[in-house]
Amino acid sequence: MEEQKTPKISVWDLPDVPKGKLPPHLEIQRTRVLCTSDAPTHTENIRYSGAYASMGVDNSLQLEHFHDNFRLEVIRLNEDDMEFDMIGIDAALANALRRILIAELPTMAIEKVLIANNTSVIQDEVLAHRLGLIPLKVDPRMFEYMSENDVPNEKNTIVFKLHSRCERGSSRIKVLSNELQWLPRGSELALSTEKPAVDPTSRPRTYTSFNCSQDSLPEFSNNPIGPKHADIIIAKLGPGQEIELEAHAVKGMGKTHAKWSPVATAWYRMLPEVVLLQEVEGEKAEELVKKCPVKVFDIEDIGKVGRKRATVARPRSCTLCRECIRGDDWDKYVTLRRVKDHFIFTIESTGALPPEVLFTEAVKILEGKCERVITELS
Repeated sequence: MEEQKTPKISVWDLPDVPKGKLPPHLEIQRTRVLCTSDAPTHTENIRYSGAYASMGVDNSLQLEHFHDNFRLEVIRLNEDDMEFDMIGIDAALANALRRILIAELPTMAIEKVLIANNTSVIQDEVLAHRLGLIPLKVDPRMFEYMSENDVPNEKNTIVFKLHSRCERGSSRIKVLSNELQWLPRGSELALSTEKPAVDPTSRPRTYTSFNCSQDSLPEFSNNPIGPKHADIIIAKLGPGQEIELEAHAVKGMGKTHAKWSPVATAWYRMLPEVVLLQEVEGEKAEELVKKCPVKVFDIEDIGKVGRKRATVARPRSCTLCRECIRGDDWDKYVTLRRVKDHFIFTIESTGALPPEVLFTEAVKILEGKCERVITELS
């Protein structure tokens, strides 16, 4: 039996490469991340500049293109969290904003704990760590950073007092964060190295040097400082146990310690794109609706004959769990993608500042970083 040979085609007979526009399969490859049933993120990511130069398509990052196409749409905004869409932006910039929110925005957190008495079952170090993680409702922009050589004063330190005791014969009690009492005049504990004053009317030296009371400042006169949440459990005391301490909060950043991070979390995900490759009708449509755990698909009636077909009703709700493309060749009916330049961003504030203010401050820091890069390059 003779072997069939593939006819040879001259290079001069090949069709011309299209100019200025990519074929559909390359355009999807350039702008989408494909998700298959075998792998969570199967992506052929062509990002480098000049990848499609022969076709007359410039895929390099251009400042003018970013300026003309970038959009920000706020989806949800309340006191504690914010969800918005960043459209027309690269993943590197979105991740830079996320890292700034977590690590480079300052807040106030308890750093030093002076324990006068602790007979509870919680060790002093664990107790101090718990106090440091309590979010404080105070604007950090009103305070200055405190270095090792600075003296604690009303501009760089906030002082709280905690004194709780469980009387003998009573049941166990909870020590909550609302028992942290703000001391606007500073520390009330005398320095351990301080000698008794000769003049009994003179005030002993304490661990802070406040020149004025913080509640006399206009920004705090009608807005007292305290924990964001009043029901955080600090400790549980049994009969006869007692905690007496003083906690000093200072300004810091999340890259130093997580207790200074102003967000409970800041995260993003690419916009899901669910596409039906062909019409799914009848029992197949009902099966597809049941397969999705987050109800992305819905059923619509077609005409007057009682025909039903599946539609993509809520693509934004898709978590890319890939249940809809598992088994029975479902990947021939449904394909899952993610848009590479459309990010759904979520900010959850710990309470010091509203989420929209955190976003604004993060953008300012990112802008400053970009300006420094431009200055160095020029």
